[in-house]
Amino acid sequence: MRAPSRSLAVRITGLFALIVCVVVGMVGASLYDATNSALSTRADYQLIGRVEHFRSLLHDMYTITQIESRPRLFETMLGDRQDVIIFRRAGVAPFINVNPEHRPLPPLTPVPVTSPVTLDALYEGKSADGVSMRWVAAQARIGASGEMVEIIAAHTMTQEARVLSAYLVRVWITVIGAVLVTVLLAYWVSSRGLRPARAMAAKAAEITPDRMSARLDVANAPAELQSLAESFNAMLDRLATGYQRLLQFSADLAHEVRTPIGVLIGQTQVTLAHTRSAAEYRSVLESNLEELERLGRIAQNILFLAQADHEAQQIERTRLVIREELETIRTYFEGIADERQITFEVAAEGEMVAHAIMCRRAIGNVVVNAVRYATPGTVVRLSGRADAEGASIVIGNQGEPIAADVLARLFDRFYRGDAARSEFTESSGLGLAIVQAIMHLHGGHASATCTRDGWIEFTLRFANSDANTTLNP
Repeated sequence: MRAPSRSLAVRITGLFALIVCVVVGMVGASLYDATNSALSTRADYQLIGRVEHFRSLLHDMYTITQIESRPRLFETMLGDRQDVIIFRRAGVAPFINVNPEHRPLPPLTPVPVTSPVTLDALYEGKSADGVSMRWVAAQARIGASGEMVEIIAAHTMTQEARVLSAYLVRVWITVIGAVLVTVLLAYWVSSRGLRPARAMAAKAAEITPDRMSARLDVANAPAELQSLAESFNAMLDRLATGYQRLLQFSADLAHEVRTPIGVLIGQTQVTLAHTRSAAEYRSVLESNLEELERLGRIAQNILFLAQADHEAQQIERTRLVIREELETIRTYFEGIADERQITFEVAAEGEMVAHAIMCRRAIGNVVVNAVRYATPGTVVRLSGRADAEGASIVIGNQGEPIAADVLARLFDRFYRGDAARSEFTESSGLGLAIVQAIMHLHGGHASATCTRDGWIEFTLRFANSDANTTLNP
């Protein structure tokens, strides 16, 4: 089963929330690390300053006896109740021992009395509960006696740990709050930003086969959606044109088949109304056969056009001598032309690459129209030439001038510039449409021009190609 797709607004909101979570988290982590480093550095310098202060007091003011009698003075100088301060002489038990948690002493190297205490002298350890500690040991000289003692001091980072813990909670609260606020604002902004897209979707939903004129508003669409709206409108224009052509084709097809079917039904009903002689039945059957053959030609032509509409369709081509092809066409139509006192003139040179049967059919369809509509007693000229890009066949005849709007539609299916019918082939209005289809299969095109005095020329352009196919004409 297909899973339901998430809305674009939800996706944008999720992405914004992820971005904010990452960015705020990185900023919070960076500030947390900076705060941790600052607190540690501050505590280290305070511990060093405390030891140096003890050194100064021991040197200037006290003897060991005085120090032993006043331990509380040094306890008040500690930064935290868990801090450690130990005064001792070498090889003797400490005479000041402030170590509330009874922490074991780490291996420390005392700083000589002649050297200042620096950060390098600090030793980092851990308390039993995992809190970080800083240790330092330094030598000091007692007042006038000049006796040497060792000062061991330690600071437990308990307060700093509490500060960092509270800061970490604030970071998480800030991240969660920023994400929530971003989710709300991003959803609101994306919903408003996608409103034009929803309007376009609603407009597109109004388009039906009965209402193909609706178009998207390109001018008021956001810049990012204007190209989409233009492409969609162009697609609708193509669909509307194709739909109208399909409706017209269906109507024309119904009109074409209605006439022969009506003739068949009428003749059959009249014949069956009374008893007829064998000759009468034969005459009716012969007439019906003509109409059935006409329906067969229409069906064959429509099938060919349907096959030719496939753009991927390719054809098998051979090299043809243009003059020989035109001479063959002239010979075939000379009988029909003589009946109207029309003669042919052929002027051609070179060769072309084309499907032989389709080529003859396309030229024949144009020639039969030229003979049909040419002024009696005139000449139909057949000419052809080859060039580097292909070949051109031109069929010209003298007739009634054709308007420009009619010329533009001559190759439409079932279109006739003249409503008159003819006994000649391809009188269903599909002849020139088949010509254009054959030209497209050859990578070329067909066109028509007419001068003011009625000289009409059809030009068939064949392109060079080596493509092959199994399409049957």
